[in-house]
Amino acid sequence: MTQVVTVFGATGSIGRSTADLLAQHADRFRAGALVGGKDPVALAKVARELNASFAALADESAGPALAEALSGSGIPSGAGEAAVMEAAARDADIVVAAVSGAAGLKSTHAALRLGRKVALANKESLVCAGDAFMRDAARYGATILPMDSEHDALSQALAGRPLADVRTMMITASGGPFRTWTHERIAAASAAEAAAHPTWSMGMKINIDSASLMNKGLELIEAHHLFGIEPERLDVVVHPQSVIHGLVYWLDGAVTAELALPDMRVPISHCLGLGDRLAIERGRPLDLVTLGSLTFEEADEARFPCLRIARAALAAGGAAPTVMNAANEIAVAAFIAGRIGFYGISDLVERACTHFAGSYRTAPADVDEALAIDAHVRIWSAEALPELRAAG
Repeated sequence: MTQVVTVFGATGSIGRSTADLLAQHADRFRAGALVGGKDPVALAKVARELNASFAALADESAGPALAEALSGSGIPSGAGEAAVMEAAARDADIVVAAVSGAAGLKSTHAALRLGRKVALANKESLVCAGDAFMRDAARYGATILPMDSEHDALSQALAGRPLADVRTMMITASGGPFRTWTHERIAAASAAEAAAHPTWSMGMKINIDSASLMNKGLELIEAHHLFGIEPERLDVVVHPQSVIHGLVYWLDGAVTAELALPDMRVPISHCLGLGDRLAIERGRPLDLVTLGSLTFEEADEARFPCLRIARAALAAGGAAPTVMNAANEIAVAAFIAGRIGFYGISDLVERACTHFAGSYRTAPADVDEALAIDAHVRIWSAEALPELRAAG
């Protein structure tokens, strides 16, 4: 039976990898709605290649350009929030949620409320509103499929065994471009240097989160919600080769790990296959002899304080992760714009977490509340930037 796949974030790195797999397995999958951000040419190209049923851009002003780019294809299109929500409402068997940041929250939740199978690559859905998301998934009969490479690896390693058998679940970090840099050199780093990830190409914002190890902090919070495991049983290890993506440590001392060369098509294929293994054309086999060795290091929270801050937000619970994520998105944008230095990111995030510590002690009850908190923290964080720069 052909599965209809809707893709949010169709023009990003995960969206492009998803499109590659849909094309390779056209006998199993058909593209439903495709949603992009603001690039009409890129979205029209992939929509034509996959003969999508609908195409939408989040940027309303780009609607006419998208319609022009799709002229003659017969593919209907739209732009703006209403069009994105229409895409979420269209029939689909699997919805790939790959929009970066809190911007993906509403569309992902809309698909979840319809009881879809949601292949989740939008960390912020669970970071900002994890309790509400997991509760609503159960309420509406939705299935959340972990599409991040780390959580897909943990799911495979866990293999349905009960958490009572687990001592620790561990995700790996490549260490990013600054793994061997001194604190002083990191402090002077440019946005281009921070975005030069040694292993993955995931877009500017996510690459910078990887450089600060905030990405690993977000993934710890995500793992907590996905697997229902306590924060104290989650950990991170730096693994520069990025071959092991997740490990489960069992009570009897054994460890189960998933190994694969860094290729996002691997976790995407697991989600799309719904338990089946899909062949990946042009996929590189893992050659352990050529690889030679796998190495591991402790994560240095002194040089990478964002990981420490994220652990603290997870432990604090309530809306602390929501606050942290909103401040981080403002801080990363300011760093990219040259308004603050690299350590200004962690400085602003920590200030926001401290400032709002007494304000939001309970987790957001729903997505609307999470977005309201997000908006409040963004305003405060933007206003705090000049003071932060003057102090730095």
